[in-house]
Amino acid sequence: MSVPGVGAVVAITFRSGVDDPGRFRRSRDVGPHFGLTPRKYQSGEIDVTGSISKVGDRMVRTALYEAASVMLTRTVRMSPLKSWAMAVAKRRGSKKARVALARKLGVILHRMWVDGTSFRWTNQATAIA
Repeated sequence: MSVPGVGAVVAITFRSGVDDPGRFRRSRDVGPHFGLTPRKYQSGEIDVTGSISKVGDRMVRTALYEAASVMLTRTVRMSPLKSWAMAVAKRRGSKKARVALARKLGVILHRMWVDGTSFRWTNQATAIA
């Protein structure tokens, strides 16, 4: 996979964790499947948003988190994805930005797998001629 921060180990771990990309209706369902979304508790007037839910495959969650860490710290080339994560880190902190970026990486990897596309470094769509 051509996503920055994602190497062979992360790609194989993600593929083995998802197994069949058709089992998710939408790519954004990958994040909750691997426990990369906030835990919610609601009762009466109480509404608490907690830490991540940690459901699903721990290896995939760890691999995506490590890929997000590499993308934030070691990747030199800027992309809209990295600049978004840097803005989240400035607002909310480094660890929350890494979890948010890990969730987004999972969504992007799934969409790339379904479509057979490669990673785009810019926001502009490629022209089909």
